[in-house]
Amino acid sequence: MSPIRRLVFTAPFVAILAGPLASAQTYPIRPISIIVSYPAGSDTDAMARLFAEKLSLRVKQPVFVQNRPGAGGTVGNSYVSRALPDGYTLLFTPNTLTTAPLVMKLPPASTYDALNGFTPVTQAATSPVLLVANVDTGFKTLADVIDAARKGKELSYGSPGAGSPMHIAGEWLNKAANIKIQHVPYRGVAPSVADVAAGHIPLAYVTLGPVAQYLKTGKLVALAVSDPVRSAFLPNIPTIAELGYKDVAAGAWYGFFSPKGTPDAIVSMLNANINEILKAPDVVTALHTIAADPVGGPPERLGKLNSSDYDRLGKIIAELGIQAE
Repeated sequence: MSPIRRLVFTAPFVAILAGPLASAQTYPIRPISIIVSYPAGSDTDAMARLFAEKLSLRVKQPVFVQNRPGAGGTVGNSYVSRALPDGYTLLFTPNTLTTAPLVMKLPPASTYDALNGFTPVTQAATSPVLLVANVDTGFKTLADVIDAARKGKELSYGSPGAGSPMHIAGEWLNKAANIKIQHVPYRGVAPSVADVAAGHIPLAYVTLGPVAQYLKTGKLVALAVSDPVRSAFLPNIPTIAELGYKDVAAGAWYGFFSPKGTPDAIVSMLNANINEILKAPDVVTALHTIAADPVGGPPERLGKLNSSDYDRLGKIIAELGIQAE
């Protein structure tokens, strides 16, 4: 075989092998989309837009946020899991990513593999989860709520959606306190906050950012935090665990994921840029404004956290039989 003929046969294979490396070296050369699986107005959406603005400045390409809400976040999450693993479609999500498929029980074509369907990029932030009550309920403590429920008062609590850590915390407390407070799932935290502030529902499990203004004006009362420890943002509000229900602990974290198979070089580049963004004083201030703490770290940290929550909370979901209504 002549050298020219060998070149004709081998060049395509060289191009195929070099493709991922070349794309990683030149990435990005066009706009990047960040998918948020909840409506605009949520704290997840606010953080995503903050990071999109800062990432765009660093990579010198437009970075857009697209909201794809529905089915407890599984619509947007599934979309990203099926996207090309080229770094141009990212997912910014709370830890509902991990637990929603365990609760929603959707057909395979409509869901995703929470453990193996994505490539972790960076854990971005954490935020406290708390139980709040409309002031007109007269509830001032968690004990007030539990006492009312045990006496037969019909109560309900809102959450950002089935399978969210808020939903799990609510059902976990129901079991631990031997009460029944009806779950009302919403399509994101913003509509649940609107309804509890308006008095349409008496209680809600929420992240702090969206309810901070209502706590200040007295429309809502913070009763307890569902995180394992008290929040620096709410140092005077006890945890559910310290109020006697020691095993009830479900907080909120947020992270960036990309589709499974995204080249390591692209993941490393995104991780490095997002970590630098999280260190910026104006970003730290902006996150604190919505009661979120920046985290950062290597992709492996987010992967381990996702796996740990899948095992820990998955066990609780199975034990309590938590399912979407």
